[in-house]
Amino acid sequence: MNRLTLLSIASCLLLTRCDTLSQIATTGGTGGSTSPSSTSSTPVSSGEAASGIKQALSQGLDRSIKSLAVQDGFLGNAAVKILMPPEAQKVESALRGIGLGSLCDNLIQSLNRAAESAVSEAAPVFVSSLSQLTIRDATNILLSGQQDAATDFFKRTTTSELAKRFSPIVEGALGKHNVAKYWNTLVTRYNQIPLVNQKIETDLNKYVTQKAIDGLFHQVAQEELKIRNNLGGARTTPLLQKVFGYADKQKSSL
Repeated sequence: MNRLTLLSIASCLLLTRCDTLSQIATTGGTGGSTSPSSTSSTPVSSGEAASGIKQALSQGLDRSIKSLAVQDGFLGNAAVKILMPPEAQKVESALRGIGLGSLCDNLIQSLNRAAESAVSEAAPVFVSSLSQLTIRDATNILLSGQQDAATDFFKRTTTSELAKRFSPIVEGALGKHNVAKYWNTLVTRYNQIPLVNQKIETDLNKYVTQKAIDGLFHQVAQEELKIRNNLGGARTTPLLQKVFGYADKQKSSL
């Protein structure tokens, strides 16, 4: 069973365990209709809010993983593409200036390939984070004016664990994609340039791990924005239509 299937199954189990508590709305019941035309006026219970937020996060995470954990998922996406570490950019500039741009390109490609390999292993961490979401968290996220409130919650609750899980995966991927070879060659050639006397010491594993996490959260935030604004019909289930339709109504009444 692959990681994405695990995420989908576990998320469904989490959704069914949500308790229906007090109404967010001050009048009316939970509402039986879930059609798109009636969702914006249907009161939403706290349990439904929690389920809706979990479903939105699960959907966003699933799509984010699928978009990044493929060849060129990072390399072909300008918003998350991993470039040279800041302290090594002078190395890149110098080497490109003497006709060694292909060496830099090989290293950049290998860094992105390592991140693409790591992201596919993130699902178990996501499932754990979804289980930590409380009714109060969900209500605050749903009615927050912050467009990436759900992503922000997820970032706070998973970054540390993601770093632990990603680090060994990235380390293995760096070896698989010959990053050390490209890096050592690049630094060696740079140090051979006359008048260069400052060594570059970068922890590439730590750097790529953090960039992979940053790229993942960027994509999740984009997916959350789509659901909050229903861009391209992103509210693909009756629950998402009902819960976020209710949130739309609350925002418009302010």
